[in-house]
Amino acid sequence: MSGLSHASTSSASSRKAASKLIRWVKFNFVGGVGIGVQFAALFVLKSVLNFDYLFATAVAVEAAVVHNFVWHEQFTWADRVQSSWRYSIPRFLRFNATTGAVSIIGNMALMKVLVGQGHMNYLVANAIAIALCSIANFLVSEEWVFEE
Repeated sequence: MSGLSHASTSSASSRKAASKLIRWVKFNFVGGVGIGVQFAALFVLKSVLNFDYLFATAVAVEAAVVHNFVWHEQFTWADRVQSSWRYSIPRFLRFNATTGAVSIIGNMALMKVLVGQGHMNYLVANAIAIALCSIANFLVSEEWVFEE
């Protein structure tokens, strides 16, 4: 490989890494707002409406998943997205089947262990569950849901 082509390959790799880092920051910003959506929904469903904590968790996670999808499509992966119902609906179904499933299954399982068996406060347990699911969700979104 010539020095020039090696330099251009290295430069392209650096740009790709920087792009992924920026996307990770955007992903976490959107996710942070989504955490607010999830916590608010969970609090209202569990503490105000007295739903079972597992049912409340599932509904709150889905509310956050829908919120996050809309913002990821318009902000995090806006450079990869053609905004139209024709493309957005199949992408939403992929997002919900992957990150939604990881989030709901992961949150439900962790809440069952941390709250149901460990008697941890449900909001603290929810924060732990969200953190543990976020890396898997970013990777699935980056590589499959919002693929280039």
